[in-house]
Amino acid sequence: MSLSPVPGHKDGADVAARVEWRWAMLVVSIIAVLVAMVIFIGLHWAMMPPSRVETVNPTTLHIAGEFIESNLGSAVEPDGSVTVRMIGQQYSFTPQCILVPAGTPITFRATSADDVHGLLITNTNVNSMLVPGYVSTFKTTFDKPGDHLMPCHEYCGVGHEGMWANVKVIDKASFFRMASNSRRLSCVK
Repeated sequence: MSLSPVPGHKDGADVAARVEWRWAMLVVSIIAVLVAMVIFIGLHWAMMPPSRVETVNPTTLHIAGEFIESNLGSAVEPDGSVTVRMIGQQYSFTPQCILVPAGTPITFRATSADDVHGLLITNTNVNSMLVPGYVSTFKTTFDKPGDHLMPCHEYCGVGHEGMWANVKVIDKASFFRMASNSRRLSCVK
């Protein structure tokens, strides 16, 4: 038994098809707008990175500038804070062991020489990406002395699983006593 349309009303299948068509066009329009936004932002940032981003030449990191080997490690700033400078490269962090004081503001400044690396300090909220050509800067304070593992958490090649370093947090007085005898500190003497 087939139902015939009610006089004065459109066929139900016709109405359903029009409604589905409208919803399909709405979804396609939203997807098109999102794709256009991604393309625009990608092209815009490729031509002009945001002003808050510091750039560095990854091919000359070890030769000149802030990230030369003698400038890596922990350094006490005039205001009493500590700045840690480091480089991530396949398959190591330099320095391999970072010495910092507890209860002191620490600024990490890090970059990559070759590939995208992840920097994660276990049992803390520190988690950052190291991208070649850019300086990653983040601040933290360690509440108490202890040792923290710092693995690379971004796959960077076949030796990725061996890419890690240590962050050794010592008491503030010991750190500043050691800093009075050396311009840069690391766990290795």
